[in-house]
Amino acid sequence: MPPVAPPFILGWQEWVALPLLGLPAIKAKVDTGARTSALHAHFVEPYAVRRNRRVRFGVHPIARRADIEIVCTALVVDERTITSSNGDREKRYVISTPIRIGDREWEIEVTLTNRDAMSYRMLIGRQAISGGVLVDPATSFRQPRLRYKLYEAFRG
Repeated sequence: MPPVAPPFILGWQEWVALPLLGLPAIKAKVDTGARTSALHAHFVEPYAVRRNRRVRFGVHPIARRADIEIVCTALVVDERTITSSNGDREKRYVISTPIRIGDREWEIEVTLTNRDAMSYRMLIGRQAISGGVLVDPATSFRQPRLRYKLYEAFRG
């Protein structure tokens, strides 16, 4: 019998990167109670390029730091009405992008919403947690730390 690979374990909060969006370090909350992942976008502008629906959006990757802004663009894969944990319903754009946590990278779907009032710029829902990934809710930052210093070149 071949050896079984050890599980990839996440804590309830982790450092993640979204490399295709130009976001090298985001502190994210891993929430298995949420189906969908969400990324903070303080503005969202839809547009089209040759029938391909796209979205342009701005991210403040560091909580309480509006002086650092990354402007991203992505293909729209869907629009969904999302019900938040407090019962509010909101129509959101959905994009698909690779996420990197530790030494692993995989594609996830992410909704775009304003998370200024939230402590975490990103929420990782259970649809983004692929096979072989376990969540240990009693721990945090099981994977390597990333640094906000990576954003210093983007200060406004």
